[in-house]
Amino acid sequence: MKVLGIDPGIARTGWGIVEQKDGKLKTIAFDCFQTDAKEETSERLNKIHAHIRKLIKLYSPDIVAVEELFFNTNTKTAFVVGQARGVVLLAAAQEKIKNISYTPLQVKMAVSGYGRAEKAQVGQMVKVILGLKEIPKPDDTADALAVGLTHLFSAKFPSK
Repeated sequence: MKVLGIDPGIARTGWGIVEQKDGKLKTIAFDCFQTDAKEETSERLNKIHAHIRKLIKLYSPDIVAVEELFFNTNTKTAFVVGQARGVVLLAAAQEKIKNISYTPLQVKMAVSGYGRAEKAQVGQMVKVILGLKEIPKPDDTADALAVGLTHLFSAKFPSK
């Protein structure tokens, strides 16, 4: 199974392609797509949407796994991140690729075994699990890979 993991954001959208084949985990590609804060929100969303569609066409994932929004205190940020998440889901639907969402707690539990793990711990576990030479940077990229891993680990259980 090949998964496109996404950590959505308006400024930075992390993405990573992970695959499990014959019981082995493999990293295919990962990066972070950035938009310019000087551009209108609609243009930034359009660029995120186009980039995700391009990734889906290039890598042909079986599923797109997206991190759910963690809402803390800044409602303005939450709304715009929610919009970015929405265009990611739209891109998956337009490409007829199933999508699934995971909460930050589920992601942290899946990769570190601890729901309150810090970003550094999640990044370190992504590095170890995937056998990478270093922790993917920025954090959005490591988080996207963690989301993809969460699906690969969770897909073994039919309830998710």
